[in-house]
Amino acid sequence: MNESHILYETNDRVVTITLNRPDRLNAYTPMMRDELVEAFEKIDRDDAVRVAVVTGAGRAFCAGADLSGQGGATFDHPSIRLADYRDGGGRVALSIFRCRKPVIAAINGPAVGVGITMTLPMDIRIVAEDAKIGFVFARRGIVPEACSSWFLPRIVGMSKAAELVYTGRVFRAAEEANSGLFSHVLPTEQVLPKAISIAREIADNTSATSVALSKALLYRGLGDPNPESAHLNDSKCIYWAGQQKDAYEGIASFLEKRPPAFGMSASTDMPDFYPWWVEPKL
Repeated sequence: MNESHILYETNDRVVTITLNRPDRLNAYTPMMRDELVEAFEKIDRDDAVRVAVVTGAGRAFCAGADLSGQGGATFDHPSIRLADYRDGGGRVALSIFRCRKPVIAAINGPAVGVGITMTLPMDIRIVAEDAKIGFVFARRGIVPEACSSWFLPRIVGMSKAAELVYTGRVFRAAEEANSGLFSHVLPTEQVLPKAISIAREIADNTSATSVALSKALLYRGLGDPNPESAHLNDSKCIYWAGQQKDAYEGIASFLEKRPPAFGMSASTDMPDFYPWWVEPKL
């Protein structure tokens, strides 16, 4: 895998992806897009990986799209038909959304534009309290991307999402500590250690299939029309899980007061009814 704009490091079942253009505040490029999509597809397939953490090199997380040298043409794609065009940020977001492994954002510094929208499909966002954050699209004459029109209102509610998007204002993360946008707002030096600590807690104590199914239930449940639909999916999953060796191991380890030794794989040991939804054709 070409990693010229990201770093990919595995340590005991936890992958750390580092956006690696510190001289440009990790500004987003087509190369970074392609490498991120490839990285998350790899993480999804790799049974040796349980959790991914994403952070930035240097003092920024990601300052948004790299606008240098192109001006207004940065978002202009006249050679592609409208019917065929697919937003690059959305490709990254969907690769994260479809990944069966938990993804934690360790937002160590400024995250603006795609720098913040790419984190919305990540499961947990931990941010430096003084990091500058901005959904600045309306101030650049464009619109939110990276599927953020779907994710953001579900994370912070419609009214707060409208405020952040319509104003395009840049704010300090601490100002939105209670909005639901971030799970933890911490001093900068604590951001990555906190993300790794949560990743370790997941990797060391949970079943890979349980987490993968739980992730699917949480996100796919957002589209269920009523709790009865969620009840049917919950029921199928827990009926199946209760008959698997990881459930027996989970109970045995609890009763024997020892760490669990789960052995099932999220790529090969999922139930035959998974996925229970139909993916749209893009």
